[in-house]
Amino acid sequence: MDEVEAVHALALRLAREAGAIQRARYETTFAIESKSRPIDLVTEVDRACEALLVETLRRERPHDDILAEEGGAHADAGAAWRWIIDPLDGTVNFAHGYPCFAVSIGVEHAGVRTVGVVYDPLRDECFEAVRGGGARCNGRPLRVSECAEVGRALLATGFAYDVRDSDRDNLVEFARAVKHAGGVRRDGSAAIDLCYVACGRYDGYWELKLHPWDVAAGILIVEEAGGRVTDLAGGPAPASGREIASSNGRIHDELLRVLGGG
Repeated sequence: MDEVEAVHALALRLAREAGAIQRARYETTFAIESKSRPIDLVTEVDRACEALLVETLRRERPHDDILAEEGGAHADAGAAWRWIIDPLDGTVNFAHGYPCFAVSIGVEHAGVRTVGVVYDPLRDECFEAVRGGGARCNGRPLRVSECAEVGRALLATGFAYDVRDSDRDNLVEFARAVKHAGGVRRDGSAAIDLCYVACGRYDGYWELKLHPWDVAAGILIVEEAGGRVTDLAGGPAPASGREIASSNGRIHDELLRVLGGG
């Protein structure tokens, strides 16, 4: 087994182990706190999942760099491999018992997205991709949809935690999309939204003010399924996640025009 295969196998294993914690704690009692905003939540389940992931990586791959949402990072500036982890993407959903959340693990090699795994524990759907190897869900090859116009497209989006007090709140873009698209959904998990573009459930998805751990796995999965991911100006999707537009590729330019008011 070469190193990419070993990293891929470990990411799959870790995603399922963290997902098992989420499945066991779903709709039980757990501690919930706010972070940057009252609606920016973290639960003890987020922290338990992150602890499992980070501790395992530090034990099994001690020389790798780790960026994890809840602060359980392990910095190694000279590392060839970097793990970008969202231990529970969709925390607000999880806290309310809304069944849409996932574990997201993206891995870069020498700064290039190389492995992506997103695991939805309630549906037992494991989305995965290795650069150059295509994308799969539970072993089934994924392909983006054939939809060719925004007017027939089912889109998804989300809103940042500062939506109450920021002028850049995605509401203008949302209104434009609602007026032009076949439908717009808001499910509250960027990782799952990206995977749904990859498997054709959504034709496109955009969002503002995300973070690296929200998109690191999903971007690769979309691209390996034949889709396109950019910023809202059509340039490369920033690793920071500050803005992202993804689609099946066929509607991409039109989607960008709609969101931009063109």
